[in-house]
Amino acid sequence: MKNAFLVAAPSSNSGKTIITLGLIKALRDKGLKIQPFKCGPDYIDPMHHAQVAGCSSYNLDLWMSDEDHVKAIFQTQMQNADVGVVEGVMGLFDGAKRDKGSSAEIAQLIDLPVVLIVNAAATAYSVAPLLYGYKNFNTHVKVKGVIFNRVSGESHYQFLKEAAEDAGVVSLGYVPKDERLALESRHLGLSLTDTSNMMKAVEASAALIDKYVDLNQLLSISSKDFNAYKFEVKDKINGLLRFAIAHDEAFNFMYPANVDALKQIGEVMYFSPLHDNKIPECDLLWFPGGYPELYADQLATNKDMLNAIKQFEKKGGKLIAECGGMMYLGQSVELKDGSAHQMLGLFDYETSLKNMKLKLGYRSVEIENEIFKGHEFHYSLIAKDCVEQAKATAKTARGTKIDMPIYRSENCWSSYFHIYLGVPDKMRQFLRLLNVSVG
Repeated sequence: MKNAFLVAAPSSNSGKTIITLGLIKALRDKGLKIQPFKCGPDYIDPMHHAQVAGCSSYNLDLWMSDEDHVKAIFQTQMQNADVGVVEGVMGLFDGAKRDKGSSAEIAQLIDLPVVLIVNAAATAYSVAPLLYGYKNFNTHVKVKGVIFNRVSGESHYQFLKEAAEDAGVVSLGYVPKDERLALESRHLGLSLTDTSNMMKAVEASAALIDKYVDLNQLLSISSKDFNAYKFEVKDKINGLLRFAIAHDEAFNFMYPANVDALKQIGEVMYFSPLHDNKIPECDLLWFPGGYPELYADQLATNKDMLNAIKQFEKKGGKLIAECGGMMYLGQSVELKDGSAHQMLGLFDYETSLKNMKLKLGYRSVEIENEIFKGHEFHYSLIAKDCVEQAKATAKTARGTKIDMPIYRSENCWSSYFHIYLGVPDKMRQFLRLLNVSVG
């Protein structure tokens, strides 16, 4: 018997992320091994989960993948854990279309109890109909407990507790108002560069949760049986392919399931475009998303690395670049102050953050009769385009065509597209598209 639950909220900005991180730390401090997950395509929250839990946080996404894959990810990663903590996305029932792909759908699929985080800063007994509605709107979604956030004190909590009781939802406790829980934000989410302040906020959250939230009661309503589950994959091909993934302060996001899929095909290693002066011996370089704009000068002045990558491509080595990695493969990156920094120049496009504008959402890409799914999330833009674009059709989750170019050359794939390839067969499909022999 293990424990698992999904942390959700009526809406964004309820404090869901900092309380999720506090729960992970508070439970881990009790000697429990925590396996975190994130509903949806987000990659910032899972990186914070990993910092606090000490292991990779996996995305559970019913739009980018399917039910069998989500079940497989969840069951497989839970095999060596005591408690699974799943952070929801947006409001509990918010999906790509109505509630499709929502936290509620995932909770129902893998039979998880839901713990609601309710911002109670400006309400009291009025949360009763709110909780009642969430509990009864879809009875297949098991809203079991609630943690009230931003509570002014014990007398305030008593109103909230009575409301939860009358709504038929277990009140697990509360987190009082505390300015230490305010996390600094960056344009792509919570700061990944200010780890010390983030951890201070997490430690404060964990301490408050340990004092005001009944963790034993939380565990009692979230016990769950797990059956042994393993992915059905083809035999691993050892020694044929070597994949080198950029990983440092500038390039730091890649879906963990993508890495697992690569490991089923060949050997995975890591290198730093910021700090190293050469690349590993490999067949393919993968440049994930991240914050290259924060390190543009350092990336531009690491000439040994730039030359090594250029020579690798010139000799026929394959490169894949996503979002931040895409910026690195272009001619230059222009910062908000107007300064421009030279990048690899493997494509003629230029990117800029001078007139930042958010562009995000699920994306499907049809190319050469294959369909791949993923996510787009960035503030930079193409300041100068180039002709090296693949014949591909990009669409939103609702099927609307959208401008999201895929840049292709003989050896390179580059786009703002964060592609999800967690299913090993899908990874093989993608690599074959790039003329990589995967057997």
